Amino acid sequence: MKLRFSARGVVATSAAAALAVTGFMLPANGAARSTVVIHETNAFTSLNTGTPDTNLVTNSDVAYMTGMGFNYYDDKKNLVKNPVLGSYKIVKNSQSDFRVQYTVNPGRVWSDGVSITGVDLLMTHLVCSNKYAIAAGLGDPEGKTPSAFNASCYSGTYNDYVVGEPVLSDDKMSVTVRYKGRLADWELYGPGPSSVHALVQLADGKKDLGTVAEGEAAKAKFLTAFNTKDTTLLKAMGAIWSKDFNITAVDATTNPLLFVSNGGFIVKSAISKQSVTLTKNPKYNSGPAMSGSVDTVVFKYISDGNAASQALANGEIDLYSGQATADAVAALKQIKGITVVGGVAATYEHWDLRVAAAQGQPEYTGVFKSKDGQKALDLRRAFLMGVPREEILAKLIRPINPDAVVLRSVFVQPGQDIYDQVIRSNGSSFFVGDQETLNKRAISLVKKWYPDAQKNPIKLKVLVPGNNARRAAEFALVQANLRKIGFDLVGDVQASWSPRIANTEYDVVFFAWAANSTAQAGTNANWKSTGSNNRTGVKIPQLDSILDSVTVPLSRNVLAQKYISAERILNDQGLTVPVFQFPAVTAYNKDLKNVKPAPLSPNLVWNYWEWAY
Repeated sequence: MKLRFSARGVVATSAAAALAVTGFMLPANGAARSTVVIHETNAFTSLNTGTPDTNLVTNSDVAYMTGMGFNYYDDKKNLVKNPVLGSYKIVKNSQSDFRVQYTVNPGRVWSDGVSITGVDLLMTHLVCSNKYAIAAGLGDPEGKTPSAFNASCYSGTYNDYVVGEPVLSDDKMSVTVRYKGRLADWELYGPGPSSVHALVQLADGKKDLGTVAEGEAAKAKFLTAFNTKDTTLLKAMGAIWSKDFNITAVDATTNPLLFVSNGGFIVKSAISKQSVTLTKNPKYNSGPAMSGSVDTVVFKYISDGNAASQALANGEIDLYSGQATADAVAALKQIKGITVVGGVAATYEHWDLRVAAAQGQPEYTGVFKSKDGQKALDLRRAFLMGVPREEILAKLIRPINPDAVVLRSVFVQPGQDIYDQVIRSNGSSFFVGDQETLNKRAISLVKKWYPDAQKNPIKLKVLVPGNNARRAAEFALVQANLRKIGFDLVGDVQASWSPRIANTEYDVVFFAWAANSTAQAGTNANWKSTGSNNRTGVKIPQLDSILDSVTVPLSRNVLAQKYISAERILNDQGLTVPVFQFPAVTAYNKDLKNVKPAPLSPNLVWNYWEWAY
């Protein structure tokens, strides 16, 4: 599974606060509705989800509705091909030479009318290939010089497995990519379309969309730059790609080239930390037909859960999904005209301990640093044993999902066919038991190094995601139990927490990973030394080797053994502890049809083209 930071909010349980939603007019009685207002807790930070700091669920929801690729997941975790955009097929299949051809259908266009072709697929290689970056003078993503494109995928499977450069067909509609061997989940790693002409125009300083002919000329300019490795132009494009899409406000003065897309919707406006408005793309022909009646979607950001619940009751938002408490679920069910849907999301909560500096961060000098050997290891193990997982589930999760269990794997989740096999041998039993026994074991480890820690506890700084009542309650439970063991958790509550996860000022971070695929190597980015999601500084060559080996086709039994080996290292080293799988709670206007919450991200908007009143 590929992972994103989960930023879904929580509906609190106290009395409703004063309404915090403004600026929306409800339709008069009998008037047809065509707008859906979706609640989000955290404001979006970028139109580009491809950088390490912008890989957020909130951003990906907007990106999903404004971009369409060769496939997508439905609400049953089925990967669905998108034959409207084009097709892909294996054209060579040997042990050492695996090739896939990706073809765009004729007549597909971007929102500005410029054609979509195979040239637009080349952007994936430019952004994700270390070898190309080095050859083109863009930097050395594998060394100390970052590429001009601050991309997460430089440490991904595409980069690791692609051989040479993609081959563009004579008609420029197909691209053939060679991989160094058969690749598991190969359908997930291929190129997707990017509006390269718009990026060139931005790099050239253009301020307007221009004509279709100008766009086609810019696309041709990109192809020349790609083939000749034009360092100057490509670096200029890299600066735009890495920074200029990181905007939070959009109005009539914003460069429209930033919004060129091929999804069913395009960005119309945004108010910083308040809302983003999308409108129907009149030129959309890249995916499933817009069979519904919705032509405007507004992502409304409301940090206060009470205000969000009140807004739903007042009809000022139509769609809510969050980390609700049991009382909140009961309250949601009492709102007239609202449908409440439960379930389990492919999202899991976890606590991670810092051991070294993440890439680009100053040295970590805290008590958990790997350089301190056995001392730091004992303290890490003690901390993780002290996370009162059973208490967290009993008080916060089982009131919503009575069947919820304490998680014992970060690679697979309960209900998957190999989950029981993995947890039997992955070393997670070290952190399992009644909390009193775990506390005693933890105290003995702490006392080896800090005999008076229970009187003079070890201070630890913890990043606490803000605007989230459930996380506040979770932190309070952990803080109270860890104090018994000899740790004093000092919480730093941050509403904008996700960009801070890598900061070495924090000894501990906790949040959730939201899966957006079922790829068997989807967690590699979290734990590989060069992984884009490796924010706690884990660098273990043996672990890297194991994770590299799960990218190829494997039987379920062999895959389970690989996961077991990897998780033994994580558990032995006291790096992380998973807590619970998210109970999913979605509430929406009953007049809105075809809302089908999915376990994978983007959970709510995956079938936006079907929405109708």
